[in-house]
Amino acid sequence: MRTTWILVCAIVVATATAGVAHYNHASPLLTFVVATVALAGLAWIVSFSTEQVGERFGPAVTGVLQSTLGNLPEFFIVIFALSAGEVVVAQTSIIGSIFANALFVLGLAIIAGCKASPDGIMRFKPRLAKDNAILMMLASFLIVILGISTASGDRASHHVKAISIIGAIALLATYLVWLVDYIRSDTPKEPSHGSPKISMGVALGLLAVAGLGAAFVSDWFVTALTPSMDRLGVPKAFAGLVIVAIAGNAVENTAGVVLALKGEADLAISVVKNSVAQITAFLFPALVLVSLLFATPLTFALAPVYIGALLLTGLALWQITEDGEATRFEGVALIALYVILAVVTFYE
Repeated sequence: MRTTWILVCAIVVATATAGVAHYNHASPLLTFVVATVALAGLAWIVSFSTEQVGERFGPAVTGVLQSTLGNLPEFFIVIFALSAGEVVVAQTSIIGSIFANALFVLGLAIIAGCKASPDGIMRFKPRLAKDNAILMMLASFLIVILGISTASGDRASHHVKAISIIGAIALLATYLVWLVDYIRSDTPKEPSHGSPKISMGVALGLLAVAGLGAAFVSDWFVTALTPSMDRLGVPKAFAGLVIVAIAGNAVENTAGVVLALKGEADLAISVVKNSVAQITAFLFPALVLVSLLFATPLTFALAPVYIGALLLTGLALWQITEDGEATRFEGVALIALYVILAVVTFYE
């Protein structure tokens, strides 16, 4: 435990240093490097705390708690972007988080889970995978229909804002019904790693502080990243869809993979796929409603390439995870899909 608290203190120092560099207008490169280290450290704290909470509760409650805190960076990034009138950055950050979790992070978690499994096959309860695929297909339905309407220029295309508002409410209602039923069906986890190393209060406190810290550090990271991307000539859409998404999902990246490596397949899948469900059916529609407070509202109308990618991602998730089993080949395939999408975005 002494080593753990030394690491926590070091991460606090790194986070504070990132804040000092940001508010004192230090070199963007210096701020970027320190913020990256702080994000990785905060992700480790969330991963560790989640495991401790998981010793007392089932994977459903733990996954919802961790993904909620882990998605705080995306929320703040989009709010900051909307307040500055950067709708493109806001949209690409959200859908980038969906792609990063559903393809890249889940792919890494599956590879890690297969490595931890004696027979090389990662096994988990199929219900969450199916439910997440349904929620993603529901959101994809709304986005695809809006995309077709906008492309054809029909009468509905003149009411994108109204359709987005009603669609957001429908998505939120569906997500709430699913969440209540999902948590009620959770079963307590039987401890497999001995007694928890820290108390429940300390674990929840670390989760809250690390999640909030990740939100602020993500903002500093993005602020330092923008001038660097402009200097390198990297497209804004690529920065939002890939770089910001991966940075904002550092918590899920670490937690999902670490849990999978430890053989906690159900908890690892719960953490990653709960994040996908939250972004798709809760965070995105919630931000659409919140954006009504800004001069430039957020809608579900996306560019055709992202509409197609979102629909195909939903189908890929359904195909790979619906049976409750996944192989290393399937994990690599998900990562390959993400790489292809990233390359297309770079040249968009």
